[in-house]
Amino acid sequence: MVHVLSSRVLLSPTDPVRSRVFYGESLGLPVYREFGSGPERGTVYFLGGGFLEVSGRSAAPPSSALRLWVQVADVQAAYEELSARGVDVERPPVREPWGLVEMWISDPDGVRIAVVEVPADHPLRSRP
Repeated sequence: MVHVLSSRVLLSPTDPVRSRVFYGESLGLPVYREFGSGPERGTVYFLGGGFLEVSGRSAAPPSSALRLWVQVADVQAAYEELSARGVDVERPPVREPWGLVEMWISDPDGVRIAVVEVPADHPLRSRP
């Protein structure tokens, strides 16, 4: 196995400025680092235990096969905060049959984002 030291999701949006506004201002993701210059410069955001890099430009939106999963402590609070910031919520928080509470939003290019809360009684919270 390759020893992985770090990882990140690379996203090349159709409109880099619009996507940086969405991830940085609307979602409020903190910036880890920036590089380059101009509208297609790279911005790397903290994404929990990983990173999301928005850089470059793509002629077409990413495939619908790409989705992001972000865990939050309180999905209802996230719903209220994101709604107040004008983020279009595709589906408000719902407790799924598998026990997670999930809300769905999309970025400006249609990348679907699951905002997830792992309840205290969920098996993901138990330690072996």
